[in-house]
Amino acid sequence: MSLEFFSLDNLKSSMPRKIPPSSHSTVTTPLALSQLHIRLQFLEKEHQSLLKQIKRKRTELNNFIEQTRTFATEIFYKASPSFQKMAELDQDIHSLFDEIFTTRKFGKQTFKNIQAVYLKLQFTGIISLKPSRRQFSTELDELFDNPEPESDFSRETAEGRHQNWQTQESVGESHGEARTGDKKKVRETFLRLAEIFHPDKVKDSETQTDHTEIMKSINQAYQEGDLARLLEIERLHQVGEVIDNNSEDDLTRKCRTIEQQNQILLTQYENLKRELRLVKSTPEGTMVSDSRKAAKKGIDAMALMVETIDNQINVVSQIRDFVKDFREQKITIKEFLGGPPTLQSVSEEFMSDILEQMLSELMR
Repeated sequence: MSLEFFSLDNLKSSMPRKIPPSSHSTVTTPLALSQLHIRLQFLEKEHQSLLKQIKRKRTELNNFIEQTRTFATEIFYKASPSFQKMAELDQDIHSLFDEIFTTRKFGKQTFKNIQAVYLKLQFTGIISLKPSRRQFSTELDELFDNPEPESDFSRETAEGRHQNWQTQESVGESHGEARTGDKKKVRETFLRLAEIFHPDKVKDSETQTDHTEIMKSINQAYQEGDLARLLEIERLHQVGEVIDNNSEDDLTRKCRTIEQQNQILLTQYENLKRELRLVKSTPEGTMVSDSRKAAKKGIDAMALMVETIDNQINVVSQIRDFVKDFREQKITIKEFLGGPPTLQSVSEEFMSDILEQMLSELMR
């Protein structure tokens, strides 16, 4: 027997064999369960983020609405006398023109020219528009030079509107089921919380008082369809569903529930953003936004607004006196048709404002 043969064979036979580890020696989490844990963690993180965003946006909306109300109330009281004076001047000018048209005799062309002055005062916003004065329909057509028939355009527009309505109806139907599902989830959450916090469910008077206050918040949130607020109440009082983190069925059900809630919360957040945009686009909202910008530059927007109204009153007062002088024949027809210098400057400013607005729209 050779030395090499002995060494190799005996060495292999004499070495201790490795025993494969027992399958019961370590406990591993099933892959499906691990994936569910990761999925649940992601959904809960998204859930918390949506709740925070909704809370911030809700607060922003409520604060802006409150600021709008405060601003509108303040401007009403400060500018109310000026508004009253402006309304009186407006009525005076309309009455003066009515008297001129009914008591004085003019040639046909002169009469039309005086009507044109009256219309110009209305269209430039110096006095209020009187759309009920049908006798000016011919003059309006001549002023705007619009003799073309609009039947084809009107028909096309009507057809377009009809198609648009049909589209909106189909879209509304497609979202109908989603809205129904959202309401169902809100109601389910409400009923679950009401079952827990209904004052009649407890005997202790102090607890009843606490539950009564909680139920007020629950009822208000339910009436407003505010799922985020209901979930905040649920989390605040730690009355959410308890699940077994080692149960695949529990984890799957929890993931499905949070995913559905997140879809509703995302819709709620988008609705809050849209509502805030709408509030900001109102005349009152625009004034509040402008006043904020002015305040950053050290400008008192309220005082500036009142001053602007007073300046407008001075302009309208001069025009009222000018029309009154014409009624009393203190100025000639030619002088009247030439218009007061105030009106000419207002017209130039009016056209400048229109041009500036058009340019700003093009630059967007």
